[in-house]
Amino acid sequence: MLSKEEVKNLLTDLESDRIERTISFREDKIGPAVCAFSNDYPNHKKPGYIFFGANDDGSIAGMTIGDDKTQNIGGVRSNGNILPQPSLIVSEVFNFDEGDIVVAEVHPSFHPPVRFRGKCWIRVGPRKAVANETEERRLSEKRTSTAKTFDARPFANSQLSDLDVETFKSTYLPAAIDRDTLQANNRTIEEKLSSLRLYDLVQNCVTNSGILLLGLNPLFYLPGAYIQYIKLPGKEQIPEIEFEKRFSGALITELKNLNDFVTSNIVKSKVIQNNSLQEQQIYNYPLWALREFLMNAVMHRDYESNAPILIYEYSDRIEIINSGGLYGEVRPENFPQASDYRNPVIAEVMKNLGYVNRFNFGIQNAQQKLHDNGNPPAEFELDLITKFRVTIKKHPSW
Repeated sequence: MLSKEEVKNLLTDLESDRIERTISFREDKIGPAVCAFSNDYPNHKKPGYIFFGANDDGSIAGMTIGDDKTQNIGGVRSNGNILPQPSLIVSEVFNFDEGDIVVAEVHPSFHPPVRFRGKCWIRVGPRKAVANETEERRLSEKRTSTAKTFDARPFANSQLSDLDVETFKSTYLPAAIDRDTLQANNRTIEEKLSSLRLYDLVQNCVTNSGILLLGLNPLFYLPGAYIQYIKLPGKEQIPEIEFEKRFSGALITELKNLNDFVTSNIVKSKVIQNNSLQEQQIYNYPLWALREFLMNAVMHRDYESNAPILIYEYSDRIEIINSGGLYGEVRPENFPQASDYRNPVIAEVMKNLGYVNRFNFGIQNAQQKLHDNGNPPAEFELDLITKFRVTIKKHPSW
């Protein structure tokens, strides 16, 4: 992050296209700027800077910047309106005689094109603009050399015919791209898939995320990419089971099937009298919390493993186990406050389809839902190295 002296010097550097100045803290102003620097269309491979509290001519605007405004800036990182999630650092407030300045440092994304509310913004000299088809294609091709995660990599020898293209056009494309861009769109289906990181134009094949989201037979390519539900009669894991079900299709359909299954087969409710003799509806497991933990498993699992996501329902608890331990910057000592994404493309898909509301707050919100319903807090096993396990205990009155 810049020092106070560097901020002072860069404020008046009107030639650089890596600097934007603004006095607005509205998301519809911040979002396109962050999106454009994330795409790094000029390929600087260096961060861009947004100076808040500065006029276009480089002078300081005389503003007082409080916590509420800095929170507005940081909020665009995690509210899911910019996808994939941007790498954004917000500075302290720099106090100058002429007024306050805050700087947002935006790093180039490994997974362009990046979109804000479905639109792909880029820098064209000192200005921002919505990318045209040729510019988006260039961003997609640039991604091939920078892709770092499994879900963004091409799956060799896969073909367009391996995908459910009609579902992509009718369901996912309208959820991920804004209407104006779709109406002006003359791109091929491969280019449309590529702009959402589901197809690799250079290798001319589907990406791993394309197989997972839209594959006609995902298990042919990724044998462990399924979810196994097992219901057991007691509190121990025994060979005799009551019921089992496998969710093994493309995520675009199986996420809905999983959500419907949990709602109709696992979550139960009843009315009790509380301490004030008032009636209160309680649940064995609050739906929102259970759903959040399941979606976390789908989003963060290691898809290179052949082990499925396992959901064990015992008489007194549910255990969810997924391959892949804590990832990236997340450690036992900073869990769950820190976040990192093993599968940023899958995270983007789940946000676009409405299965994730806001990044980085899922576990805290799920714990709150458990508390509100009267369940004990969920327990996490963080030292399994290659696996992650969460245990959700049933409401004590059940």
